[in-house]
Amino acid sequence: MPCSPENQSTPVAGKKRIRSTSVCVWLSPDEQAKIQERMADVGIRNLSAYMRKMALNGYVLHVDLAPVKEIVSLQRRCANNLNQIAVRVNTCGGVYPEEIKTLQKDYADLWGPLSELLEKLSEVVAL
Repeated sequence: MPCSPENQSTPVAGKKRIRSTSVCVWLSPDEQAKIQERMADVGIRNLSAYMRKMALNGYVLHVDLAPVKEIVSLQRRCANNLNQIAVRVNTCGGVYPEEIKTLQKDYADLWGPLSELLEKLSEVVAL
């Protein structure tokens, strides 16, 4: 859609636009390709959102959530183990020392990646 004042108040999905001012930028094909490449790198498909983010903040962060998924997996395992021990205690009345040591090891394994992730996040926030 070309940049023009008449397009500023066109309805979008039955509503008036929240943003009422448009900005038109002329690009070479190489510049446009580079912008599309950078958008793909950070996982943004909406050109307006990407341009607005870059203009207002100067950068876009692409966050790799693989460490978070690993921590969530470890947390699920720990919670499952704890639940199994709680069921055994409630039904049989006893806990084996090996089970307690296994739980302690699982929680130690969880806190290592979690503290590393928190350090990385604090570095990102400090930017």
